[in-house]
Amino acid sequence: MQRILARGEIESLDHTSIPRLRQPVRASIFADRAARLRQLAQDHPLSTYLLLMAGLADGQGKALKHCNMPGPSNERIDLAQAHGMPPLQATGWERDPGWRNLLAGLLDHMAGLSGLPPQALDIVHTLQQRLNSDPETIEDQADALLAEREECVDAAAAPFVMAALQVYWTSLAADFLVSALPVVTPHGVCPLCGSLPVASVVHVGGQADACRYLCCSLCSAEWHLVRVTCSHCQDTKEISYHSIEGGPEGIKAESCNHCHTYRKIFYQEKVLGVDAVADDLASLTLDMLMGDAGYSRASGNPLLWQHEQVES
Repeated sequence: MQRILARGEIESLDHTSIPRLRQPVRASIFADRAARLRQLAQDHPLSTYLLLMAGLADGQGKALKHCNMPGPSNERIDLAQAHGMPPLQATGWERDPGWRNLLAGLLDHMAGLSGLPPQALDIVHTLQQRLNSDPETIEDQADALLAEREECVDAAAAPFVMAALQVYWTSLAADFLVSALPVVTPHGVCPLCGSLPVASVVHVGGQADACRYLCCSLCSAEWHLVRVTCSHCQDTKEISYHSIEGGPEGIKAESCNHCHTYRKIFYQEKVLGVDAVADDLASLTLDMLMGDAGYSRASGNPLLWQHEQVES
């Protein structure tokens, strides 16, 4: 049985042996996500959406195999190191126009799937037309997604546009030379691309055994954060864990009473094949529970955009 280290034991470890960053693996990151989504979809109330996202992840995996976008210049890396900033900073990045080809390929892939829900097919066709006739609106949508300007986001189209951006930045992250990463980067965001994490995973096996990693919502990288620490405000004193009685094992919500936010945390010792993005999508009931308890979600899921309802 896997032993979970207590906080004092974790802090006493030689942290030079704990990898700071886990880069995405081109051959498996999206294939594993697709497989996990299909597994979670079985007898799930949101099975239709989970299967739709599984098909999208299949397309992402195919696109990533052939994706080769220009990485950061030496000047950009030097600047990031000098100021302790993420070298692949998503906001303000001058995207190569080829990213729209990634989106076009994903849309073609989705349009060709059998059994695609009519509403999803309509969204795909609308995006295809917009991509050909008015690419600037697509660029504007990408900017809004990367900056998380939710009021400007088309929630229906967002998962497809975001999927292409994920392929773009996952390719950059997979190829990045870790030795060029700044020693220190801002807390709470991905040290590679500066995006927010979708959730965290406690790993089993290897150097990362029993260690918690935050999972980037954009570039698929993971970075180490000591457990029993708020991933939003860094508080260590007012942390609590919540789960649904009788619910699936291996998932909790880590809340902070200092900033009143939460993020989910998944445990590989309970579910070895857990995927932060997939398992987060399949556990929206826990989000409802946390909302009812008065906590705000610290960041969302890249494949599900919902505008907050404003009470009149």
